Amino acid sequence: MSAQVFTLPDLGEGLTEAELVRWLVADGDTVGVDQPVAEVETAKAVVEVPSPYAGTVLTRHGAEGETLRVGEPLVSVGDAEEAGSGNVLIGYGTSGGHEGARRRRRAAKRAPAPAPAAAPAASPEPAAASAVPAATSVAERAPGERRPVQSPVVRRLARDHGIDLATVEGTGPGGMVLRHDVALAAARAAEAAAAEPSAAASAAPAAPPAAAAPAPAPPAPTTGTAPGRDPRTGLAVRGIVPLRGVRRAVAETLTRSRAEIPEATTWVDVDATDLLALRPQLTGADGRPVGLLAILARFVVAGLARFPELNARVDTQAGEIVHLDGVHLGIAAQTDRGLVVPSVADAHRLGMRGLDTEIRRLTAAARDGSVTAAELTRGSFTLNNYGVLGVDGSAAIINHPEVAMLGVGRVLPRPWVVDGAVVPRSITQLSLVFDHRVCDGGTAGGFLRFVADAVESPLSALADL
Repeated sequence: MSAQVFTLPDLGEGLTEAELVRWLVADGDTVGVDQPVAEVETAKAVVEVPSPYAGTVLTRHGAEGETLRVGEPLVSVGDAEEAGSGNVLIGYGTSGGHEGARRRRRAAKRAPAPAPAAAPAASPEPAAASAVPAATSVAERAPGERRPVQSPVVRRLARDHGIDLATVEGTGPGGMVLRHDVALAAARAAEAAAAEPSAAASAAPAAPPAAAAPAPAPPAPTTGTAPGRDPRTGLAVRGIVPLRGVRRAVAETLTRSRAEIPEATTWVDVDATDLLALRPQLTGADGRPVGLLAILARFVVAGLARFPELNARVDTQAGEIVHLDGVHLGIAAQTDRGLVVPSVADAHRLGMRGLDTEIRRLTAAARDGSVTAAELTRGSFTLNNYGVLGVDGSAAIINHPEVAMLGVGRVLPRPWVVDGAVVPRSITQLSLVFDHRVCDGGTAGGFLRFVADAVESPLSALADL
């Protein structure tokens, strides 16, 4: 049997390795061109790797959880037939046949999950034993059949409970495993584990009473390796979590930012009362009010048009400051995989409604792991809403290689002087951290004051935009 070895393809954006999260095929499965064979996690996102060959899976190179470098063998396909160029780029597939594969994937997502025959209606309570989904092994699936990609939250929950997602029947669209499916499977596993000692005790002869009950074992760590002592320091540790994937990328970016950028921070308290009153009149494409972050984003884009020094990058090797044409506005998003910053492409071409739609889409994609590498690396300026964390201000670290970041804190009612009288107003804090190599305090202060004035007098600002 002739075989073709498919290597981990060029991931683009300077990425050289990826963690093998989950195999989507088994040895002996039949695969088609553009059928995803594995799910990998890069430093940017969780993505599927499509096969450029059609044939039979002979060998899967690598175990789940292993890190593979670009160019290393991923899967060997027997009786392989190649379609298109065979140049596989993650998220695109080969040049031939990928539209059909995408249509099949979209149809699978739209199709409702089949209900188990003769099964009682599922209870809304997660603890109800009758709602535990039946297990389905990989061997019971049709050759080449794969399950939808599960979200990072679901995968982490499964790992924490020791649940193999391949044994859980998903109740989501197209058989996708949801969080409550994992919770119910974990509950059933716990009940089974509790029943085994009871059955063994009833079958075994009575043992003489022990002199003293053994001490309870310490709780196991939720992530990482087993508890013990760090041989380097002698300190007790509860667990060790590998620094990889998005977390490692974040660590490297922030470390480089601190090492290279002479940053400074300036801030101002802002009266957002009129903006909050105006917001209900600014409706988005879906009829609901535009988000405050989208309104602020529009003011930021206008401010960058007046102070373009903050929409730039520093080329240290060439000794140049590169001013960028157009704004790709990054939106900091906290996810279970770490802090990521997807960006709105050509934000300067969008109004508030367009910005609101894109911000909602990107933050959702960041949290479910579907955001693309391009969306995570093209940013030219970052907007960070740390008010959602319940804090008022922050001296943030610039998202390298950008040169500035604007942060907004929570909005609180506070006493404020208006026309000589102290009255309650809705106050928030704006803070700007900037690279002192690209501008001085006058430019940074001018940009921050422009955005602050727009927040305090939104009608006047909108008339000028």
